[in-house]
Amino acid sequence: MITRFITEVNTKFNPFSIRSRATRLFLSSLPPNARSSGMQINTSLLPRNSTAPATLQVKFKDGKEMTLDGETLGIKGIIEEVDRHSRALQKQADLTDG
Repeated sequence: MITRFITEVNTKFNPFSIRSRATRLFLSSLPPNARSSGMQINTSLLPRNSTAPATLQVKFKDGKEMTLDGETLGIKGIIEEVDRHSRALQKQADLTDG
């Protein structure tokens, strides 16, 4: 997953819910040095008995914001959507540099 163009990740989920699995896996797929390289990661944990849906918001360097639903997309769908936009930004960066 290309994380170079991600500036901010906001999540809110119940860590004990099976429906929050994709959101948890997305957070675990971020590189360990993400915070030190300038990415802002905000995580809010819901109580164990909460029935609120998990939310995942990703902001990119070009200003685009994505609100992704982990319950319907799953982890593969989330990574596919984020990578799709990151690859477009990578192409744009390659064209301006070279």
